[in-house]
Amino acid sequence: MAAAGASTVIRRSTLRQQIADALRDEVLAGRLPCGHQFTVKEIAEQYGVSATPVREALLDLCAQGLLDIEQHRGFRVCAFTADDYRAMVEARTLVVEGIFRSTAERALRRASAEVLVSIRRRAEAAERAACSGDLDVLIGYDLRFWRELGSLVGNPYISDFLDRVRVQTWMFAVPLLRGEDDLRGHLWHEHRALADAVVRHDLAAAQRLVTEYNEHSLTLVGERG
Repeated sequence: MAAAGASTVIRRSTLRQQIADALRDEVLAGRLPCGHQFTVKEIAEQYGVSATPVREALLDLCAQGLLDIEQHRGFRVCAFTADDYRAMVEARTLVVEGIFRSTAERALRRASAEVLVSIRRRAEAAERAACSGDLDVLIGYDLRFWRELGSLVGNPYISDFLDRVRVQTWMFAVPLLRGEDDLRGHLWHEHRALADAVVRHDLAAAQRLVTEYNEHSLTLVGERG
């Protein structure tokens, strides 16, 4: 009995995560646009599943700041303003600057070779997508790259915060960037240079590249906002 119960919990938890991941991808791709409203029933019918894992997945996305609960109406994709976006970039800038001042050197010393190799692979994939202007591919690899880089700090609260803010900045930026005919040459593509600086334990170079990335984020959207 215990084994069967544990198996049921695992399957249910996996379905909940799968639905949350799928919906997050829809939001980031702009197929669920900011302000879009929907109900648990609509999503359950769309994916052919019961309401319980859908409701759990939607509440998870609310906790991540991607959705709002609409009283008696269901859920709504969060809509961010240009001021929100600038505040998000400022927040992640301040947090990362604090990391460089306090824990970056110690984090790099304890990073395993396996983790560093994985970060570089993510960097290479993200850079290729950015250089080719492939926004859909870039978003996925960019988020994974920064998530793995953030994990080096060893503080899950900081890592989760930075990941959440980065997802939200993409949510705001994607509709603006979709209006471009060709994004080649416009997207930040120094992922590999940053990964190499991390591998070399070159904190000065890494900090400079992260600063350039944040400045680029503001300029890219500022020109289109």
